[in-house]
Amino acid sequence: MQGYQLSFFTQQGHRHHGVPLAEWILQEARRLGIGGATLFAASEGFGGDRRIHAARFFELADQPEEVTMALSAQEAEMLLDRLRGEGVKVFYVKTPVEYGMLGEK
Repeated sequence: MQGYQLSFFTQQGHRHHGVPLAEWILQEARRLGIGGATLFAASEGFGGDRRIHAARFFELADQPEEVTMALSAQEAEMLLDRLRGEGVKVFYVKTPVEYGMLGEK
């Protein structure tokens, strides 16, 4: 199938409605019927402000996180519209991909 890989980049301490933002995006994708998504926790990274964000012993709230999924064009727009409607501020990457499932169901 042709569609998109949609990835969102945030930090563990960023919240939406009291829930960590990465977890909220994951839950919202599931509520919208998207077939799957993965939440990754990174050890270190930097953003547009050029400041290093890292998982430190005393400051895990700054740990970088990524939510990634492969989905149809319609699903991608539905999720992005939902985040826009919620006023979510998050960096994302939307890349055209071919995706599918191998093996028996």
